Amino acid sequence: MTEDLPEVRALGAELSNWGRWGAQDERGTTNLITPELIVAAAGLIRTGQVFDLGIPLDAEGPQPGGGRQNPVRLMSENGQEQDLPGGLTWADDYVFMPLQAGSQYDSLAHVHYDGQLYNGHPGHEVTSKGAARCGIETQAKGIVGRGVLLDLARLRGVHWMDGGEVITPEDLEAAERAHGVTVGEGDILLIRTGWWPKFLHDRDPVAFTGNEPGLGLRCLPWLRERDVAVVGADNFAVEVVPGERPDSMFELHMVLIRDMGVTLAEILDLEELARSCAADGRYEFFYAGSPLKFTRAVGSPINPLAIK
Repeated sequence: MTEDLPEVRALGAELSNWGRWGAQDERGTTNLITPELIVAAAGLIRTGQVFDLGIPLDAEGPQPGGGRQNPVRLMSENGQEQDLPGGLTWADDYVFMPLQAGSQYDSLAHVHYDGQLYNGHPGHEVTSKGAARCGIETQAKGIVGRGVLLDLARLRGVHWMDGGEVITPEDLEAAERAHGVTVGEGDILLIRTGWWPKFLHDRDPVAFTGNEPGLGLRCLPWLRERDVAVVGADNFAVEVVPGERPDSMFELHMVLIRDMGVTLAEILDLEELARSCAADGRYEFFYAGSPLKFTRAVGSPINPLAIK
């Protein structure tokens, strides 16, 4: 019920990480991923299995057009009209795409409200030239550490959850118990809803981005209490769509990015990883996912890896 939901600005103030890593910080909760935690996460690599979590970057992607469209790749050279000494031929191509057209990170400049970015940086510094503060290049050393998968679709016994279905803290804890894992400080938390395989089944970008299952507002204190570093999912926005309050939109983005400083990973392919986790009972792994170092960008394509 909407009357039981916390007011977003009050919740953001309560859960705020502003100043936690200094007044000039632009990285947010990825500061929680310490060298010691990275070393410990490396110990999760036992078999050398590598799982590719990125979706293909091509014209068959989930973007419906308008503000975002699927990548367009063009050949600038194909070698067919070249006459070079020694018989060499070469090919080159280039790409035109929104930086958030496929699997992606949202930078901490992606969302702001009331004139302020994460950590109180001025919102007006996001201009036509990009983000002067909190751009994706602040995560240039990559996001690596302990990854944890919570498979909510498997927990419910469905191929995919329903659009608009809200994930609660109780759901997250039920998944922890079922998977024998506990989400902790500095973790990269991945949520499987089954929304990506639903897109592969339907091939309907409008339906994929029109609604989705995802995290509800009550998950925000849970994520703050656990000190999760990064939250990712196989849907397009991590949070439930439509939102829980009909007069607002993307309220989790507002609090997670602007107030808590949490980097989000969206539109991940978690299927192969989920099958492996179900087979061997290990829902923790080493995660490695670097953004592309686009200066002043508010997001970046990614092809993260889970290694077991």
